[in-house]
Amino acid sequence: MRTEVLEVQKRFGEEYAGHYVFTEISWARRSRIIQKHTKYHPISGQIARADYVAIQAETIWASIREQPPHKPITLEKLLTESEEGIPVELGELFSQVVNRLNNVALDETRFLSEPSEDRNLIQQSQNSASARNSTGHQNSSKDNRQEQSSSSSSF
Repeated sequence: MRTEVLEVQKRFGEEYAGHYVFTEISWARRSRIIQKHTKYHPISGQIARADYVAIQAETIWASIREQPPHKPITLEKLLTESEEGIPVELGELFSQVVNRLNNVALDETRFLSEPSEDRNLIQQSQNSASARNSTGHQNSSKDNRQEQSSSSSSF
């Protein structure tokens, strides 16, 4: 697994200065983090809502292998929206490192960093589970997911 070392200077505050080591996380771990913070529409399977901040925070937390001895980074600090949370620029820096290590594509990065309220996250499904094919047989939603996933590009 790939590793990246980051030396954080005092510009983010004395508390955060020091040596950080991040490692790539497994696909399974990343998928579990995403599933934990994402709700899907029960019929279409499309994303109904997702907590992108929590997904990114847990991904950062899962990737941190070493930090300064006084352990300035905790999952709670990554998730905190108040003054007790980590500085915005430091969070962005950690996100860039973790996204690079875990091969998060540029479009995924934009998707994870945009506020979810500004987007219509429920998209119309191109393949309906109740649609009939030309022979009159009903396609199962499993068949539709396989068709969709086989045409998608891999990361």
